[in-house]
Amino acid sequence: MALGPESASAPATERVVISVDAMGGDRGPAAVVAGLADSVRSFPRLDAILHGDETTLRPLVARHPGLAGRVTIRHAERVVKMEDKPAQVMRHGQGTSMFATIDAVKDGEAAAAVSCGNTGALMAVSMLRLRKLPGLNRPAIASLFPTPTPGKMNVMLDMGADVKADPADLLQYAFMGASYARNGLAIVKPRVGLLNVGTEDHKGRAELHEAQALLARSAEAGSFSYIGFVEGTDILSDRVDVIVTDGFTGNVALKAIEGTARLVGDLLRQTLTSTLMAKLGAVLASGAFRRLQMRIDPRRVNGGVFLGLNGTVVKSHGSADATGISAAIGLAYQLAQVRFLERLAARVASAEAAGQDAAREEADRDAAGPATGGNPTE
Repeated sequence: MALGPESASAPATERVVISVDAMGGDRGPAAVVAGLADSVRSFPRLDAILHGDETTLRPLVARHPGLAGRVTIRHAERVVKMEDKPAQVMRHGQGTSMFATIDAVKDGEAAAAVSCGNTGALMAVSMLRLRKLPGLNRPAIASLFPTPTPGKMNVMLDMGADVKADPADLLQYAFMGASYARNGLAIVKPRVGLLNVGTEDHKGRAELHEAQALLARSAEAGSFSYIGFVEGTDILSDRVDVIVTDGFTGNVALKAIEGTARLVGDLLRQTLTSTLMAKLGAVLASGAFRRLQMRIDPRRVNGGVFLGLNGTVVKSHGSADATGISAAIGLAYQLAQVRFLERLAARVASAEAAGQDAAREEADRDAAGPATGGNPTE
């Protein structure tokens, strides 16, 4: 992940500690430890606190000599399961690896947290332990999507932190998403679009039209270019850098894109093995297929970032393997070492000020009453 121009990186000699939940993923702690070993090889300044059952983790860590001296194991007796309800975890989750992972960030021991666990529970625990940034209405989950341009990724938020979002929330999402694009993707002035059922100005719900007006008025304050409404076909395009939407729509779009990618992969494999000539063609094109797989492999952009909290939390996909977990830990490391949270807090404050200015303008217009037309010859 590139480092943005707005970033003020940590000193080159400073260690960056990431808190990792070893127990929440579908593939078990072995995949988490293997992914952590990959990350430690890639980032010489990265250290980790690994939370989970010590008797399980110690032999797994011992299999990777590169982790020696770089990882501290913290024993946690209990695990948050995928079927656990967020409210239940908030009340009774103390002593779980997820709670301990977030508490390490809260206590200042780690700069960011990574978990493969239950998304709803992780957001609930993160909200409970870290709290929201001052002035923020709702946090958001931001995810990255590939585009036709090699190396370019689009940011979309919210991906499901909250199914609702009013116009003021969408404005804050735009500011946070633009900050993520600047610091994480090196886009100096991100192009922000508001997801709608069409690009025409007359389409969509009244709340989207209100949000559009807010974003257009506040683009300069947020250091982004507002390009107006975008639609589903733009999510994977080069037309936009940041796509803003509510969590319900964003999560549906995310799952639809993931399902489409799996379907295309399955159909491609079926087609390339259907006849002898197809198999021969697949062998001849194997290099091109590997390059394509590298570009669209969701494991390599694994990690939804929880934006708007007093701490950086990266949610890895529950079914992620070592490659995917390594990508999520690498993302957490990159955001931590450029001190993204400090930048994000400043942007949230700017969004709040912009929203207050817009509200005052609206109140002034209401107080003034309807404009009275005059005779054009006067």
